[in-house]
Amino acid sequence: MKNSHMSKLGDICSIRTGKLDSNAAVENGEYPFFTCAQETFRIDKFAFDTEAVLLGGNNANGIFPLKYYQGKFNAYQRTYIIESMDKEKVLNKFIYFSLRPVLAYFKSASIGATTQFLTKPILDNLKINLPEIHNQKYIVDLLFTYDNLIDNNRKRIQLLEESARLLFREWFVYFRFPGHEKGHPVRKSDSNGVKIIDGVPEGWEKRKLKEIANITMGQSPKSEFYNEDGNGLPFHQGVSNFSHRFPENKTYCTVNNRLAHEGDILFSVRAPVGRINITLEKIVIGRGLAALKSKTNHQNFLFYKLVSHFFKDDMIGGGAIFASITKKGLEDVELLHPSKDLINSFEVIVKPTDQQIRYLTIQNQKLAQARDLLLPRLMNGTIQV
Repeated sequence: MKNSHMSKLGDICSIRTGKLDSNAAVENGEYPFFTCAQETFRIDKFAFDTEAVLLGGNNANGIFPLKYYQGKFNAYQRTYIIESMDKEKVLNKFIYFSLRPVLAYFKSASIGATTQFLTKPILDNLKINLPEIHNQKYIVDLLFTYDNLIDNNRKRIQLLEESARLLFREWFVYFRFPGHEKGHPVRKSDSNGVKIIDGVPEGWEKRKLKEIANITMGQSPKSEFYNEDGNGLPFHQGVSNFSHRFPENKTYCTVNNRLAHEGDILFSVRAPVGRINITLEKIVIGRGLAALKSKTNHQNFLFYKLVSHFFKDDMIGGGAIFASITKKGLEDVELLHPSKDLINSFEVIVKPTDQQIRYLTIQNQKLAQARDLLLPRLMNGTIQV
């Protein structure tokens, strides 16, 4: 990149840390609270009111959270607050994007046997390519366009998911399904004659999972067949690459052993038992996962039912906690099963919602891939601006 030069981060930025313990977070607090977790927590007191880059300084896996924020916030004592010393020469947003490609380097450069530490000298001596300020602005605007599109899609996904969860809860937890009086749970019967027997609507029954779903238990091939080069099919051993709904592919396998197919529900059978994702494509599954497919093509209902039943990691709806679950144990899980007509009505409403969530997720994956290919080339000057 023309008219650019290498600069040490410590020469162009102030680097300090927060003062609080990580347990200082307050639920529904007024201000963001940045720690060494990927999630941003909340707190009721702020110590900073500025524009800064936030970088977690320790993490058990060496995966350091990197965030940009402008406004009032607070920070954990191992979270670095990085600010440009001269905004006429260095943009904070440019520093944020400059640090993104070197997170892998931070992982290898960090010290510590169990908890990985990112020390201040590592940051001070980190060299970044610093172009002229007008080029910084161009790069920042371009990259934030990608991030804003991704963020807008995430917000849309959250709204869609919330609408589907609320509908499931109303119909199948509170029993306020069509035909019942709105806003009031049924106690005896309604005008349509739907009766509640032993706390369950008439016609509903408990059925074992094996009766309503095909179950494929994973089996792990030898590690010699694994790769990260994209050869073969995506491979998932457990929940390490699970996200909120769909897994992220990082490891691949050249042996097609036990398979899960597009749309199958991935269910973790080892701690944490009950974590659930949906695969977007055909994948190989290892011994930590099972793949579930509705026998009656009610995959959307099955997904929300399982999410509701396994409401916490390692916990089944009845409150039992498991470190692992066998195939028989999974087959024998009992789920309350409503009438087929009611499930069909739910699917008619929810299936388009889930399809939109899938579409937006794939769109975000493509946007992120394009951005991540562009990012290092812009930062190192390979692409002229």
